[in-house]
Amino acid sequence: MTRPPDDVVHRAEAFVRHEAGFAQVTTLDAYGYPVSRSMTAFLADGFVVELVQRRVHRRLAQLAADPRLLTTWVGAPAPSATNERPHVFDLGRLPDRTVMVRGAAQVMDDDWTWEVYARHRADHLAHGNDRAPARDRAQVAADLVGMRVVPYRVRLEGFGVGAQSYDWTVGRPLDRTPPSAPPLSAPPPQGAP
Repeated sequence: MTRPPDDVVHRAEAFVRHEAGFAQVTTLDAYGYPVSRSMTAFLADGFVVELVQRRVHRRLAQLAADPRLLTTWVGAPAPSATNERPHVFDLGRLPDRTVMVRGAAQVMDDDWTWEVYARHRADHLAHGNDRAPARDRAQVAADLVGMRVVPYRVRLEGFGVGAQSYDWTVGRPLDRTPPSAPPLSAPPPQGAP
């Protein structure tokens, strides 16, 4: 598909930046299965995603093994939403607004992580959101890891007319073959030959 009209893109960006809240970030585990969790993710220009997280998270090892990920923001239907002709089932409700960015994570250096952390922390404080621990530059370097997600594809749902969606390429796919999964250690399912 082609890029949606600019007004649709602007509505989607505003939704992520001012309404959506937490994102669901999906990485791939050692067996190639998706693993999702809710976390803070910031949308920058061009659908680049900025992530800052504590160094203790398993997703960092997952992203080191395979940097491909999906960042998803979901929220209430747009005030102007309609669903007059559902495609398969009528759920009796309007489609949620959803922004999905597929891309590859790049680790930020300490200076870049500090800049992203400090910018977003200042914005949160300006809006009265002050319950997260304050960290100085040394604490950020010791405790946090910044990542920049370079987008490959973007999908928008709930920003067009009815059930219209937009799905388009914004960058190049990661130039590598997906890793092969390690051998399964679990016993075969019951009834398997």
